Amino acid sequence: MNAMHHPSAVDQGLRAHNLSVVDRHMRNEAIDPDSVMSLYTDDAVLEIPARGLRFDTLAAIRDNYVRMFASMSEVAIHPMDRFATDDRVVDECMVTLRIVGDGVTGAPLPIGTRAELRLLHVFHMRDGRIAREEVFEAWRRLEG
Repeated sequence: MNAMHHPSAVDQGLRAHNLSVVDRHMRNEAIDPDSVMSLYTDDAVLEIPARGLRFDTLAAIRDNYVRMFASMSEVAIHPMDRFATDDRVVDECMVTLRIVGDGVTGAPLPIGTRAELRLLHVFHMRDGRIAREEVFEAWRRLEG
C-alpha cells in the first residue's frame, strides 16, 4: 500500500524559497542583469536548446542577458503557470516583443519583427539557488 506524501513544513518552506528566487529572477533579469547573478550557483549553466545556446559561466550568462534584452523592445510578459518541487521550478509564460537588434543570438525571426514567444523555463535548484536554467521557446511572428 502506497502512502501519499504530504509535504512537510520544511518541504513547503524550500518550495516557497525556490519560487521566490525564480520570481526575483524573472522580474529583474531584463532590467538589471547584475542583480540576478547572485541567484545562481557559481557553476550554473543556462541552456536555450532551440537556438543552440549554452552558457556555462556567470559572466557568459550575464553577457547574454545584457545583449539579448538590449535587442528587444515593446516587451510584455504574460504569466501562465509556475510551480515548484524541492529541486525544480517550472515557469511558463507568453511574451510579446519586437526584435530591435542582433543580440538575440539565433533568433528565428529578423530584426524589426514583432513576435510572440512562448517560454517554458525549467530551473534546477541547489541550496536555494539556480544551478541550471533550461529555456524552451516557441516563436510566432505577429503583424505590425
